[in-house]
Amino acid sequence: MSHPHQPGEQQDAGAARDGKEQPSPVGRLAATVERLRREVQAAQAEADGRALTELAKGILVERLGCGPAQAARQLAELTEQAGATPLEFAVEVINQAARDRLSEVTTAFLALTAARADATEPPPGGDSPAVRLRTAESAALAAHDAQSVADSLLEHALTPLGAEAVAIWALGADGSLTLAGSAGFSAAEAARWRYVPPGVVTVARHGLGERTGRWIACLSETGLPSIGRHHHPDGGRVALPAGTGGRIHGVLEIVWPIPLEAQPPQIVRQIEALAELCAHTLETRAPHPPDSAGPPGILPDVAELIDLADGLHDPTLVLVPHLDSTGELADFRIHHVNSRFLDPAGRPRGAVNGALLLETYPMAAGESELFEQIERVYATGEAFRARRMRLTSLVEDVPLAAVADINISRHGGSVLLIWRIEDETARLASLLQHAQRLGRIGGFEENLVTGEITWNGQLYSLYGKPAVSGPVPLEDLPAHAHPDDAVAIGRFLRTLLHHRRPASAAFRLQRPDGVTRHIRVVAEPVLDSDGTLSVVRGAYQDISAHHWTEVALAATRDQLAHSEQQASERDRLTLQLQHAIMPPAQAPLEAPGLRVAVRYRPAETQHLVGGDWYDAVVLPSGLVLLCVGDVAGHGIEAATSMVVLRNALRGLAVTGAGPGQLLSWLNMVAHHLTGSVTATAVCGLYDPARHTLRWARAGHLPPVLVRVGEATSLPLIKGLLLGALPEAVYEEHELQLAVEDTLLMYTDGLIERRDRSMEESLAQLLTAARTVPPTLDQQLDRLLTHSRSDTDDDTCLVGVRVT
Repeated sequence: MSHPHQPGEQQDAGAARDGKEQPSPVGRLAATVERLRREVQAAQAEADGRALTELAKGILVERLGCGPAQAARQLAELTEQAGATPLEFAVEVINQAARDRLSEVTTAFLALTAARADATEPPPGGDSPAVRLRTAESAALAAHDAQSVADSLLEHALTPLGAEAVAIWALGADGSLTLAGSAGFSAAEAARWRYVPPGVVTVARHGLGERTGRWIACLSETGLPSIGRHHHPDGGRVALPAGTGGRIHGVLEIVWPIPLEAQPPQIVRQIEALAELCAHTLETRAPHPPDSAGPPGILPDVAELIDLADGLHDPTLVLVPHLDSTGELADFRIHHVNSRFLDPAGRPRGAVNGALLLETYPMAAGESELFEQIERVYATGEAFRARRMRLTSLVEDVPLAAVADINISRHGGSVLLIWRIEDETARLASLLQHAQRLGRIGGFEENLVTGEITWNGQLYSLYGKPAVSGPVPLEDLPAHAHPDDAVAIGRFLRTLLHHRRPASAAFRLQRPDGVTRHIRVVAEPVLDSDGTLSVVRGAYQDISAHHWTEVALAATRDQLAHSEQQASERDRLTLQLQHAIMPPAQAPLEAPGLRVAVRYRPAETQHLVGGDWYDAVVLPSGLVLLCVGDVAGHGIEAATSMVVLRNALRGLAVTGAGPGQLLSWLNMVAHHLTGSVTATAVCGLYDPARHTLRWARAGHLPPVLVRVGEATSLPLIKGLLLGALPEAVYEEHELQLAVEDTLLMYTDGLIERRDRSMEESLAQLLTAARTVPPTLDQQLDRLLTHSRSDTDDDTCLVGVRVT
């Protein structure tokens, strides 16, 4: 018996006969699922388009004054004339009628798309930006929760922009963030990020704190945690605050799979418009915080907030937001002030109630930044508290130098501002108390009629008495003072009590603990209307430290005067010693075929008298000894060392040794002197018969030769300064001189400057030495006159001219 074949079996058999591979049952099921999915998407798109089309029909009914059927025909005719799809033309009608932020974004985005039309492919999806944005808006307004809004935003508006995922965060009153909706993330990832406690720094938290949001090119470069960070570490992120009317309800966070480049203003405005759509959803459908026991508590309305403000003991203002015509927060209206409130300008509370905050207190947005804090609390819901905040110049031309503890919190749609201004009287009393303690001052008041005496605590401390022992009357003051001060205290009491004039006195207080303190008492009488002395007020001050400071200062003055006298005498002796050896003015030295002149210029300040020295003497051998030197240091030690070296060189020179050997012996003398004297020197022996000069140097500047209008410095031959080592060898150099040649030997006081190097100063000397006056004395005087030295040091100058 044969069974009839089913149609599918016949087809399979036919396909098999044709030799073609037939799809498996799983493949046919997958194809069916895909077909049904496309049909559902098409149905959803048709439903979204139908909603926009019906909205456009309603606009035409209102604008044209016709019925729905006529509006439908009119919409079809206009669509055909425009050459657009019915959905695109419906969106255009809605944009023209709305003129809202979304229509502005659409217009700008269309202009950007047109500008890129020649260089880029049309966006995927087929729909225009206007259709996508209006579709997203329609879905957001019709959605029952933020999750549906996230799905719609990603599908209709963000995927064409290249975004891969989106998260909508709701801001809690405590500053926490709750994941209200997300799309593009796995369910496990969304569950891990369902709640972010207050104070945790994330990408969304950064976007919450900036008005323009946070645009991140690459997430891995910031190190900030956020949802999906492990799946999109190198992608870009955008986190924008979602707020309306100056109040922030949450954050819109968008994820790109690749690094985010700088976006044109049109794209930025489009994303900001999407954040506003999220704000509308979060405002009307705020989610419950996680793990909350039931629905959140109902926030008090304005009436309850007024009751709360009236029950507080601190000045309190209830503020409500004041929006401008565009719906943006412009100011806050003072809805209520409690009975504790005092206006800084002295206005009654009725003049403040109902007024705008910035109109009433225009300086609140200035120096104190009070308005900025109120605005931030209203936007984020995070309370603001500050201790000792200075409320300066809240009212223009009405100075208010008050310090207050500030507390600002949001309750529903209102803001509660509490300020506790520091009591000025208490603050001044506290400052006075601290001043008395630091100044060791104690006050008193004595009623001469009733005998009542009032002391403050500091005065008991000065007397070294416990408070239970009672105060000391003024008449008993001599019993507590040193006997030698009785006359001064008696004069003080007579002036105060008998002559009834203010008086003061200083005395030594002998305390019960055996300590003596130096005290100054100041008092004034208080007279009744009939001129009778009734009260005496005054203060005691412990001036012991001041007294002993004066004693120490007097002793210091005496010691300083003695030291100055000793120093002056020391400087005088040093100067006399120096002038005795080297008088400032000395007669020229006459030698055969040679003219020698010397100049010595002492330091202008006596205590800087140094060890500069010179010598020019004809030796028994007929040679002429020429030398200059400079002992390190100043004062009597330098002067006495100079005398020793100068006389030693004179004595050594009669041996007939050359200048190198003379400096070697002089080095031994300097090294073995008490105090290890160091010095520099130049020593030369001039032979009048041969017109030659043999010379050596010990760490000193070489001589200068002036010949035929040119000045040159002699070679810098080797030679260690005197006294540095026990033994030293000094190199000699011989110079042949001609008639009219001039040789200059000098110490560094002639050329040394603080702002110039020694090379620059030597170059200036060579320039000045080129000018040769008629006489040698004139030449030396000219060099001293035009010297640019500024170190106030001694100067020795020896001039030798061959004749």
